[in-house]
Amino acid sequence: MEASTALSRIGLAGLAVMGQNLALNIADKGFPISVYNRTTSKVDETVDRAHQEGNLPLFGQYNPRDFVLSIQRPRSVIILVKAGAPVDQTIAALSDHLEPGDAIIDGGNEWYENTERRIQQVSDKGILYLGMGVSGGEEGARHGPSLMPGGSYQAYSNVQDILHKVAAQVEDGPCVTYIGEGGSGNFVKMVHNGIEYGDMQLISEAYDVLKNIGGLSNLELSEIFAEWNRGELESFLIEITADIFKVKDEHGDGELVDKILDKTGMKGTGKWTVQQAAELSVAAPTIAASLDCRYLSGLKEERECAANALKEAGLKEEVGSVKVGVDKKRLIDDVRQALYASKICSYAQGMNLLRAKSVEKGWNLNFGELARIWKGGCIIRAVFLDRIKKAYQRNPNLASLVVDPEFAKEMVQRQAAWRRVVGLAISAGISTPGMCASLSYFDTYRRSRLPANLVQAQRDLFGAHTYERVDRPGAFHTEWTKLARKSDAGVGAFN
Repeated sequence: MEASTALSRIGLAGLAVMGQNLALNIADKGFPISVYNRTTSKVDETVDRAHQEGNLPLFGQYNPRDFVLSIQRPRSVIILVKAGAPVDQTIAALSDHLEPGDAIIDGGNEWYENTERRIQQVSDKGILYLGMGVSGGEEGARHGPSLMPGGSYQAYSNVQDILHKVAAQVEDGPCVTYIGEGGSGNFVKMVHNGIEYGDMQLISEAYDVLKNIGGLSNLELSEIFAEWNRGELESFLIEITADIFKVKDEHGDGELVDKILDKTGMKGTGKWTVQQAAELSVAAPTIAASLDCRYLSGLKEERECAANALKEAGLKEEVGSVKVGVDKKRLIDDVRQALYASKICSYAQGMNLLRAKSVEKGWNLNFGELARIWKGGCIIRAVFLDRIKKAYQRNPNLASLVVDPEFAKEMVQRQAAWRRVVGLAISAGISTPGMCASLSYFDTYRRSRLPANLVQAQRDLFGAHTYERVDRPGAFHTEWTKLARKSDAGVGAFN
């Protein structure tokens, strides 16, 4: 549309794909929006798209001042630029023209402490600030993402009607909620991405086992994943996986998936999740395993050399011998169950990390509500998130999803299949680090007594770290070496 004398309801700065699509989504829902980008061609491109996609009420602006002044007060400006320094530069450019009571909403994947620093920084000028996680990729941004806004509640209230319309819609409401104070929105999005890493790793392991032990073709895999997507595993990632196996290679024979180099990229949110888990002493082994696998996948040349070196050293491929006696139908069903049980453990780890951070920061996160807003729009959207929501509604202080009565029952029912898959993979020499990590997590968490008593004894021996006892209160220290020598002498005398 041409520049208008009427003021826009909201503004958006940063018109890469996500920014353009979110701006068009907002305009599509009937909210007049001003857009700005430092590179002016992006502004023209967005204005053209708005025209083509139905004469949407979107207005291009070409400098920060005109952009800010074209928005009605109290102004709300979404920024979607690369995390880090570009965000600070954009804030500096805009805040020269913003007034007290106006709000900045950062929609990027930002480190939560940067958001907390910026909240303080702009509050000196009376400007409100939100750090808002946006999930769903470019498709979600255009047609309905999952939104995780945290920071100023007033800033959220000012745009609540817009966010409710723009977000993905599920049967129990829009996929957006006010997350909490400070950088909570960014932190929740970061953990969402960590869970996403785990999900993708587990799916790739299911594929590896079915392909290499089950000997299934891409077409069969596509049908299996499509079938799984009609049951308990119904989710965006399972659905797109079924589609990926169907796509033919236009440059040669067979399917495209087989021609893709096995090196996985990453942006950093998975690494942040694992670092935060370590900082907070929360076990997140499935998410950590998925990150390790991405690192190892990057060592393509080294892995090829290792394959040759170990072959020369006499390592034999075991896949062939394991394959022989495999019952395909049973394997497919076992893998489905193993994938589901592993996934529950991965989500449990993510939720426990969120709880630990919420306690540390006093964010008072509502876990049932987080599961609800992830039911639509986002990359980890899945039917079983509704069950997670209900688990936290039944018990808001649930220690772990693993002990929710419903999920506990499912874990128990699936554990035999889960162990069969992991055992089979190990004997075939196929790595399933995510499934193994989930199973170890489950087995460690459910045991009332662990061999940690021996580790404590070792720590006390070499570092006098003391230990507690199971049968009496207090901290104890033992002169282990002296007593062991004495006992040796006693044994010698006895002999």
